[in-house]
Amino acid sequence: MVVHERDPYNAEPPRSALAGGPLTPADTFYSRNHGPVPEIDAASWRLALDGLVQRPLLLSLAELRERFQEHTVAATLQCAGNQRSGFTEIRDIPGEDPWGPCATSTARWTGVRLLDLLTAAGLKAGAEHIAFAAPDVSQLADPPQPYGASVPVAKAVHGEVLLAWTMNGAPLPRVHGAPLRVVVPGWIGARSVKWLQRITAQRKPSGNYFQATAYRLLPADADPAAVGAHEGISLGPVALNCAILRPDGTVRRIAGPAEIVGYAFAGDDRTVARVDVSVNGGRTWSQAGVDAPIGPWTWQYWRTTLDLPEGEVEITARAWDSTGAAQPESAAHLWNPKGYANNSWARLRLNCSR
Repeated sequence: MVVHERDPYNAEPPRSALAGGPLTPADTFYSRNHGPVPEIDAASWRLALDGLVQRPLLLSLAELRERFQEHTVAATLQCAGNQRSGFTEIRDIPGEDPWGPCATSTARWTGVRLLDLLTAAGLKAGAEHIAFAAPDVSQLADPPQPYGASVPVAKAVHGEVLLAWTMNGAPLPRVHGAPLRVVVPGWIGARSVKWLQRITAQRKPSGNYFQATAYRLLPADADPAAVGAHEGISLGPVALNCAILRPDGTVRRIAGPAEIVGYAFAGDDRTVARVDVSVNGGRTWSQAGVDAPIGPWTWQYWRTTLDLPEGEVEITARAWDSTGAAQPESAAHLWNPKGYANNSWARLRLNCSR
């Protein structure tokens, strides 16, 4: 893993580790944390569901399994700061981890649908947001507080949103949220709250620091230390993006035919329709083959074979989604003081010899 911080632990896999297949092993799955990973006794743990509901719930893990039907969803999670390193090449972003293109991973998640719990509790009129609370206290928040986030009811009642206890057919690892985590497919990973303890139906979005202040897209000239809560754009659905996984840029390449492999991810309920690849910095393009997704909420692999010229080579990739939207060319036009949502063209520089 490429470790950006050890306390809290934040790490992403190298490019080559994601090139092997559409599902990411748990020990290779990127890890984004805002505080220490909590130790939770699964036997005494309880999930509370309260707020604007007719029948508040308090459930053990065993009761969740007994009362509600089990569902499995394949979903890609992606950090909102994915590819922040492309921004730091333009201008420094103090205090933020320099994530590369691999703060992205895919798993099969098994658990219960959030919709089923909300139906059992009975949402009251006026409930417009579903908030999630966890026990991991973050010193990054002002003031320090446990992590929390929310999603609109319109997203929460979609059947793909899970409360998961299994990852790729095995018990959910502690670092990835055991005993229970939220999985919000198509949205930034910050909304898929780990170590879930409480769900609250409410009129307004969560007032937690990580919903109201962090994970918001600010104008390029804004001072993050001076802005107030709820300023900027609240990040939700993932923006269309792609990355080059192989070659990975770690070894000197031989000029000539080379297979180029990567991922593309459209986010929300969109799919990737096309990927173009260039080996001359975007002067000419070749259309890559794009694999079908393993589910409606996952990334898609793309691949092509192109001749790498001798000398300095820049491989560039760009994607289109099912709505016809395309990635923007330049990270410079997207730069923001927190380094979120860099979905500009993917670029990888190589030195090729004969």
